[in-house]
Amino acid sequence: MNASFMQRHQGLKDVIGLIVFVICVAIGTIFINTFIFRTFSVVGPSMEKTMYTGDRLIVNRLPVTAAQLGNKTYVPGRGQVIVFKNPNFTIGSADEYIVKRVIGFPGERITVKDGKITVYNSANQQGFNPDDNNHGEPGSPTSGDVDTTVPEGTLFVAGDHREGNFSLDSRSGLGTIPFYDVIGPVGVRIWPLEKIRTF
Repeated sequence: MNASFMQRHQGLKDVIGLIVFVICVAIGTIFINTFIFRTFSVVGPSMEKTMYTGDRLIVNRLPVTAAQLGNKTYVPGRGQVIVFKNPNFTIGSADEYIVKRVIGFPGERITVKDGKITVYNSANQQGFNPDDNNHGEPGSPTSGDVDTTVPEGTLFVAGDHREGNFSLDSRSGLGTIPFYDVIGPVGVRIWPLEKIRTF
C-alpha cells in the first residue's frame, strides 16, 4: 500500500499545519478585538488621579456588540469611563483613541461656571452635578466657561483632571463624541498589578 502524499512529505505537512494555526490565531484575535474586548494603554495626564500614563485597560466590547446585533445604538451610562475613536484623528497624528468620562447626553444643556460642571435636562431643570455618583474621582475645580446643548447622536465627555489644560475634551476643543465612535466602556485596569480594579 502506497503512502499518501502528506505521509511522504512530513515537512510540508508541518508547514501547512503551522500556517493554518497562525491564520486561526489571527482570525481569533480579530474576532475578540472586534466583538468581545480590546486593550488600550493610557497616555497623558487627562484622567489623573483615576488613571495614569502606562495604565493598561481592558475595554468591554460586548455591550456595543449586543446593541449592534439588535440594530440599536450603544449608549453608555453617565459617569462611565469610555474609550472612543478621536473624531479629529488624522493619519500620522497621535491619540487615535481617547479615554474620558461620560458627562452629558443629546438634548442636555451643559454648563461650566465658577469651577463647577452642571447638567440640565427635562427631569432636572435646576441642574445637577454629573459626578455625584463617581466616588469623588474627577478632580476639581473644573476649568472652562461652557454653556452648550449636546447635539443629537453625540456625548459630552470630560477627563478627570479638569483644572487647567490637562484634558482636551468636550469643554476645550474636542467637541462632542458621536455614538458610533465609542469603542466601549472601560471594564478593568490590569496594569500596574498593584492597582488592578474594575470601573
